[in-house]
Amino acid sequence: MPDAAGERGYPLDELDLALLTALHQRPRAGALELSRLLRVARATVSARLSRLEESGVVTGYGPDIDLAAAGYPVQAFVTLEIAQGALVQIAHELETIPGVVEAYATTGTGDVLCRIAAASHADLQDILLLLNDSSAISRSTSVIALTTVVAHRVLPLLAQRLSARPSRAPGYRST
Repeated sequence: MPDAAGERGYPLDELDLALLTALHQRPRAGALELSRLLRVARATVSARLSRLEESGVVTGYGPDIDLAAAGYPVQAFVTLEIAQGALVQIAHELETIPGVVEAYATTGTGDVLCRIAAASHADLQDILLLLNDSSAISRSTSVIALTTVVAHRVLPLLAQRLSARPSRAPGYRST
C-alpha cells in the first residue's frame, strides 16, 4: 500500500493486472469465473484477491454510479481558499452537504478542491451559497464541467508500472 509520501507499496505483476482488469470488466464475477477467464486455479484467484484487499489496492466492490443518469447532470469543480488551520472544520462542513461528492486538500492558490453534483443549475447555486456561508472559507471559485473527456480510470496507470518480475503463479501466461 502506498505511504503518505506516495512510495510504491504492493508490487503488481501481470496476473494481478489481469485479475484487476477482469474484475473491472466483470465486477460481479466470482472466483471460479475469474479463474476460468485467467486460466489459473481458483485458489490462486482467491489468494490474489485477498492480498490485493489486504494491501489496500482493492478497496471495494460497489457499483459505479452515473450521477447524470441518477438525476444529477450538473457537475462542477469548486476551489476553496480557507482560513489557516481550518481544514478539519471544512472537512466536517463539506461532509454535511450531500452534493459534495469528493473533496481534496491541495497545494497552490486553493486549499481544497471539491467536486459537486447537482440536479440543476439552481441546485448548484444553492450548494455554492451553502459553501459561502462557512466562516472558514475566504474565497471560492467554481467551474462547471461540460463533458467528460477522460473518465476515471486506473488500469492504464497500473499497466505502465508492472513489476518486472515474473508472475508468482507459475501456470499463468499472459495472452
